[in-house]
Amino acid sequence: MKKLLVIIGGGFAGANISKNLENYFDTTLIDEKNYFEFTPGILRSIIYPEHLKRININHNSYLKKSKVVKGRVVRLNNKSIFLENKKEIKYDYLVICSGSRYESPVKDRDIVIASRGKNLMKYHNSLSKAKNVLIIGGGLVGVELAGEILSRYNNKTIKIIHSKERIIQRNNIQSVLYAEKFLMKNNVAVTLNETAVKNENSVITTNKNNHFNYDMAFFCTGIKPNSDFVGRNKLDANGFIKVDKSLRMKEKNNIFVCGDVASINEEKTAQAAEKHSNIVINNLIATEKRKRLKEYTSKKRPFSISLGLYDGIFEYNNFIITGIVAAFIKKFIEIKIMIRYKL
Repeated sequence: MKKLLVIIGGGFAGANISKNLENYFDTTLIDEKNYFEFTPGILRSIIYPEHLKRININHNSYLKKSKVVKGRVVRLNNKSIFLENKKEIKYDYLVICSGSRYESPVKDRDIVIASRGKNLMKYHNSLSKAKNVLIIGGGLVGVELAGEILSRYNNKTIKIIHSKERIIQRNNIQSVLYAEKFLMKNNVAVTLNETAVKNENSVITTNKNNHFNYDMAFFCTGIKPNSDFVGRNKLDANGFIKVDKSLRMKEKNNIFVCGDVASINEEKTAQAAEKHSNIVINNLIATEKRKRLKEYTSKKRPFSISLGLYDGIFEYNNFIITGIVAAFIKKFIEIKIMIRYKL
């Protein structure tokens, strides 16, 4: 009789594990949505809504034997997980890849949280009418969002507020300079070293008391791991689930953790989540066969950011490609990933 494998989260890690292990285990995938989504491409969907169809595929379309359960996990113990609707699902092995979310300190109906494609797409009409667009956060997501907006609209005033000294500050300086030049060339105003807060007049102000009026604002910073259903003693100070070198939850030999929710000090990317999942696939089989587990090694990996349809940045250590070639690299990655799930 096959062991029960439950996977929480159907993103890059969860989808990959489900697809590769459904022949080895009695597999159940639990997700709050019923589809896999190429998350690096979701920002384009608010500018070009038709793009969403290219980056979504229902879990049941690529999973042949796994059970897919749509729901939200609220609690777990050593043998079962429990959903919001009180349903209990038992497991022998559990993999948590529940991801993360943006949590805005700015509570306002005009603030849009950069998240799932379907959530963003409904704001397409609002964005098309907006004249002043504010982006809170100048990391990868905020800069890419500015590029996507610029690819279609040339009649909007775009401003970025970033709390650090540089935009995309964790990247190679060549990438930073290229992004700065791109934004400057397209008249995007960038305010650095300031933290955005909301005042009573629906205006964003910062710690230097600068005021920014906006018609539409996007919050693109401050991720929070989706780990509320895990006991506090299993989390680090920032809410990430503590793991050992083999990506097992600390002190739990049958629970593995992947992706954004894991307490690994590295850039939280789709690529990293997929690398985690490959380690976990190996280690679940190794656990069953009582073989030695692999350890995960964190390292800097290639990254790609689009700046609209025909511009972008590809970076791997000190190797940088910019412009249209970089844009096509990201497009190629998207096509390659989606083909994998559609075949």
